[in-house]
Order: sequence, then C-alpha cells, then structure tokens
Amino acid sequence: MPASRLVLATAAAAALVLTAAAQTTTCVNDAPNPYHVINDWAHTPRPFAAASAVYVDNKDNLWVLDRCSDRGCAGSDEAPIWELAPDGAVLKNFGAGLFVSPHGITVDNDGNVWAVDGGARDGKGQTVTKLSPDGKVLMVLGKPGESGTGLDVFDKPNAVAIAPNGDIFVAEGHRTGAEGQPQNYGNSRIMKFDKNGKFIKTFGHLGTGEGEMMGPHAVAFDSKGRLFVADRANSRIEIFDQNGKYLTSWKQFGRPSGMFIKNDVLYVSDDQSEDKTTSIEWAPPNPGCKRGFRVGSTKTGKVEYYVPSPQLEPSLAQKLRLYDGSADAEGIAADSHGTIYAATVRVKTIYKYARQ
Repeated sequence: MPASRLVLATAAAAALVLTAAAQTTTCVNDAPNPYHVINDWAHTPRPFAAASAVYVDNKDNLWVLDRCSDRGCAGSDEAPIWELAPDGAVLKNFGAGLFVSPHGITVDNDGNVWAVDGGARDGKGQTVTKLSPDGKVLMVLGKPGESGTGLDVFDKPNAVAIAPNGDIFVAEGHRTGAEGQPQNYGNSRIMKFDKNGKFIKTFGHLGTGEGEMMGPHAVAFDSKGRLFVADRANSRIEIFDQNGKYLTSWKQFGRPSGMFIKNDVLYVSDDQSEDKTTSIEWAPPNPGCKRGFRVGSTKTGKVEYYVPSPQLEPSLAQKLRLYDGSADAEGIAADSHGTIYAATVRVKTIYKYARQ
C-alpha cells in the first residue's frame, strides 16, 4: 500500500476508535427513528397484566412474562408465561401457581424457558425456574420464599441469561423503598451457575465504581460471549467477560431498564431518564438523556437509532402517575427483522414497533 494511502487508512481507523470511545460517555438522543407503532396486534384471551420482561426466540416468536393480575400472581389462577406468534396469536400460556412477582424471562437454545421471580410469599418466589417448552418445571435455583446475602439464595433477582456453554448468569438486587425515601438495592451482584445449577461464583457488588452495580436490571450475551449488564441506577451498561472481569462501561444507551441482543444488535429501553428527580422520586436523575429505545452495535458501541417513548393521553398518564406523559416501557426484545417489542408495568401492555 502506498504511504499516503496507509496514512489515510490509519487516520480513518483512529477516527473510528475515537468515535466509539466518545460514544461511551454521551447519551444519544438525536439518532434517526425508522420505527412506527403497530396497534392492536396481540390476540390474548385476557388483557396483559403488568409486565417487565419479553423475549424473542430463534423462531421469531415472542415470550411474555406478566404478573397475572392487578394483585400479582400470588393466589391467582392465571398463567403468566405467554408464547405468541408474530401475528399476535397465542401459541402457549402456562405457569399458573408457580410465581409471586415474575420479573425476567429468557429462552435457551433448546427452547427451555427461564423465568425470574423477585417476590416472596407463602413459600414461593426469590427463584429462577427453568421450564420445558411446554411448561414442565425442570430446575429451580434459589430457596423458594427465602432471601439473603448467602450463596444459595437470591435477593430480589431481576434477570437471567444463558451462556453458549449452558452456564447460568442471574442478576439480583431490585430496588425497594417508598417514593421519596432512601432506596435499597440489595446485593447488586451477578450469580453464576453451571448448566446443572451448581454454584460457580459471584461478581459485582453494590457501588458506583468500575465493576460495581446498583440494581442490575437485565443481562445479555453478545457473539463474543461478553456479558452485558444493565446497571440501571448507575445509568450505564457494564460489560464483563464470563469470569466476571470488568471490561468497560457505556452510557450512550441511556439509563437501561431492559436490554436485548440479537446478531450483535443491541436494543435498550430507558423508561427512567430525566434531568432531575420529579416524576419518579426514587430514580436518580440522568441529565441530558431522554426516555425511549436505543438501537446500536455491540461491536462498536454506536447508537444507530433512537425511538422516543410511547406517549399517553394526559388523563391516563396522570392516573398512572406517569407525569411526563411517557409509557413505562421497561422490557425489550426484537425479532430477526428488527421488530421491537416493549413491555410495560403500569400501562400493562406490550408495544410493537416495526421498521419503516
């Protein structure tokens, strides 16, 4: 290669690296939005209850984990695990009587469903349950109904991800505390198990430094096997290797409540960012960052698209105490076409966004 072309290529590569590095510190609000909402798409026999988690499997079917009813799953006869076809038809609905407060869901390469229960009541909850594709319980991690700081129990688990070799990674430490009062983020750590449920190690702990966490709310793997952690209360994504070694942090995707990776495309939902503590009194502010969905690359860290949060009728927003008018879209997943599904807690629906 001629020297002049080599210099230009080197400069271009350096510029790309600098751009990716810069993207790690600034929340992106001005990327293009090629998405539009698809209304009335799901055909379920009952309305969705509050839902904080969705997952799209390798058949492009959507899995939803909702909370059974307005009073939750404890004492309810409703089944909280749904499988829906892309056209909204219900394929399966199971899991009645197993959960207290369902929170996170994933599907492994064998089609097994993993459901996270962050509640505790009547000897149930504080568990991660593995179910067959037809709803048979195959494994339960944690001690049902018990919580703590030990290595055999969870403390308000949020999410689960399955590594390519079958190792199980569980994020725990959901925020608790009344609005306007000091908040408790529990253990704020990642628990690692082998494919048979044997404990391997834990990493991360409560804090704001590198490798520390404050309410890790979602977890996912990229094609390199790196673990992405939605460190929500710290308004960042943290990236680790599978041994728990801290690699880096990204803030350009906002304050992550939900996170999903497909073909190294990273989908992130942000339902809490704001300049100051107003409509969500328990959430630390994240100045300069708007709520919504951000779509980008796990390889470069670049945010390619920004989709504003769904907006509600003012009367409904006031009733639900969503005073900025945006829906609380928390869980997120996407299919092979880039169609986005977003789960809400207070609005109690699943939004669907298609590419233009």
